[in-house]
Amino acid sequence: MPIAMLIGIVFYSQIHLLGSITPYLVAVMLFISYSSIDPRKIRISRLHLILLFIQVAGSALIYLLINPFSSLVAQAAMICLLAPTATSAIVITHILGGNEESLTTYSLLSNLVVIMVAPFYFSFVGYRQDISFLESSWSIFYEVFFILLFPLILAMLLKYMLPTVHGYVIRHRGASFYLWTVALVIVSAKTTQFIIDQGTGNYKTEVLIGIVSLLVCVMQFVLGKQIGQRYSDRIAGGQGLGQKNTVLAIWMAQSFLNPISSIGPGMYIVWQNVINSYQVWKKNTERIG
Repeated sequence: MPIAMLIGIVFYSQIHLLGSITPYLVAVMLFISYSSIDPRKIRISRLHLILLFIQVAGSALIYLLINPFSSLVAQAAMICLLAPTATSAIVITHILGGNEESLTTYSLLSNLVVIMVAPFYFSFVGYRQDISFLESSWSIFYEVFFILLFPLILAMLLKYMLPTVHGYVIRHRGASFYLWTVALVIVSAKTTQFIIDQGTGNYKTEVLIGIVSLLVCVMQFVLGKQIGQRYSDRIAGGQGLGQKNTVLAIWMAQSFLNPISSIGPGMYIVWQNVINSYQVWKKNTERIG
């Protein structure tokens, strides 16, 4: 991750031109991840509904609270809360000894909720104010649908109609890691380009965005664990609410909000990986002890 981000930052002037392929990379990554889902193991619990409520209502609330002071910071905070759970969260949950099936269910629900909610939110706070609400919502829904829902539909069709092809995808699901790395390089380059284009005038705001993204990240991990503990699902609760699909979040911020707000999920990558590294280290220490 640090190497990918560094490459994007150093060579931003060339790499940011590849920004148009980011949504396709995200769609392919989600398709590979969805291919591993077994619909028969999907079990929606009260914990999932509470976490979804926090994801949806919390993102709107934090935007409304911060917007009177800074629209940029408000958008960054909102996208850090609204972003769906990262598929890689399932791997971390497994390492930490959590309930993988529970997190898989929430990851899927989290993505589906974003499909429904994001067009509505972005139509109000995004840059497409020159067209009507319905036109804006439909335009955003069309793009988000392609990225988030179409990969799921395709994965399920392959699972039941072309099992041989589906099996091939499963055997090569490790490719999603390399696609994620490429996408991270590109979004890092685009974010750097946006910062350079803004000059020195927004540096204070950018630093504030980074601080707010840290607070939002810690808050979501802690809140998710506390709520999850009530339902004997502490690890899945924490990872489900705290570990975000940051590449998707950056793309959404750059596509539908003020591009500078993408610094929020960009910094969130760092914060959530620091937390995950600490959790894994602590778990390994407990095993050794």
